[in-house]
Amino acid sequence: MHENKYLTIYHDLISRIRRGEWKAYDKLPSEHELAARYETSRETIRKALHLLSEHGYIQKMKGKGSIVLDVGKYDFPVSGLVSFKELAQTMKQPVRTIVHELAIIKPDRELRQHLRASGKDEVWKVVRVREIGGERIILDKDFFLKKHVPLLTKEICEDSIYEYLETKLHLPISFAKKEISVDEATDEDRRYLDLHGDDRVVVVKNYVYLSDAALFQYTESRHRLDKFRFVDFARRK
Repeated sequence: MHENKYLTIYHDLISRIRRGEWKAYDKLPSEHELAARYETSRETIRKALHLLSEHGYIQKMKGKGSIVLDVGKYDFPVSGLVSFKELAQTMKQPVRTIVHELAIIKPDRELRQHLRASGKDEVWKVVRVREIGGERIILDKDFFLKKHVPLLTKEICEDSIYEYLETKLHLPISFAKKEISVDEATDEDRRYLDLHGDDRVVVVKNYVYLSDAALFQYTESRHRLDKFRFVDFARRK
């Protein structure tokens, strides 16, 4: 019974967080206070807190203790090729897209490598923030080869670029390769996103291809770490 006590405490703390006893960004009681409350050792409390951290309920911050994270996460598919507008239709909260930059640029060496572009190619750069429930959650940085996408407007970018590409330009968008990592937040992330002091973001890099296997888009989506759960479906053959 004793060796499972930390699991009992772990589940009780989850229940209390979900009931709203501690809200997002509240500080949990100290290890000492929790040990007294549950009449157990600090080591047992540490095990329970470790599980909470592993499962995304708290963030342990040096010198600040354990901070409760927002457990209201949104599911974003990993393998699907879905526009934000399509995903927004499944959300219960109000959403908004804010266009911060729309320009034609000459790609630098790194971007040329991402897009397999030449020095003569021109690229559309689109920087957008996705706001969900009044909070700025995602920073999307899209790059489209202009030879495939000759025109973009702010209105198109605020609505749905993919809808425009498919219905107006009739581009046959086919498949994407994705890379996912957790990176240190940049100054740009802090400027555009409501990070609430978190120093990490989830970065999803998308390489999107047409039906003839031509690479035409590179996207870097930078997500607030505590808000998103990336989901996929797999079947064993």
